[in-house]
Amino acid sequence: MKQILLAEDDFDFGSILKQYLELHDFKVLWAKDGTEAFEVFQKNEVSICILDVMMPKIDGFTLAEKIVALEPETPFLFLTARGQKEDKIKGLKLGADDYIVKPFEADELILRIQNIIKRSKKTTAAILSQEITIGSYTFNSDNLLLVHSNKTQRITEKEALLLQFLYQNKNQLVKRDQILNAVWEQNDFFSGRSMDVFISRLRKYLSEDPSIRIESIRGVGLEFKIKE
Repeated sequence: MKQILLAEDDFDFGSILKQYLELHDFKVLWAKDGTEAFEVFQKNEVSICILDVMMPKIDGFTLAEKIVALEPETPFLFLTARGQKEDKIKGLKLGADDYIVKPFEADELILRIQNIIKRSKKTTAAILSQEITIGSYTFNSDNLLLVHSNKTQRITEKEALLLQFLYQNKNQLVKRDQILNAVWEQNDFFSGRSMDVFISRLRKYLSEDPSIRIESIRGVGLEFKIKE
């Protein structure tokens, strides 16, 4: 039985959502505020976190930052009554797997949760166990470590999968939909914006080597260039 952390301060909504999730064979750990939610997260293993944005004590965005700092591989999505573009972008930058605006269809939420958990499993399985040289960097996929000189950066599984895909297709143009289908297993607006955030992260991680460039070809895709 998959275990879900539900952080939701609205008692009526949280109670109904908890019951609905349990009807679909999830075990739900329900916290009524951000502080309680983080305490529950620290004491339990969860498959996914569902975080309300507006909560007392610690809001959903701050809670997500704390969760990512502790367990960066744990998938999470936001629930919110606000649909502002700025909030969605902020959620993406934090690494959210989805962002759902209330009200929503409960069946849709169940499908999104199931898809996120399934993608998370496939991402772990798809990372090849090997050590590869990327320019002046060494990437150890077993430990998810990107090493340059004396500097070591631990990256997430999703970042590792994206890096491997780009490296395998280095020095050639790769279309956006190819990347999205290979790494995110879906091609929609949210996944596209998420990919842009992850590309920015990889550019930052690889910035120590000027021979490595990730070039965006507007409206087409990306080219992972390495001068060898």
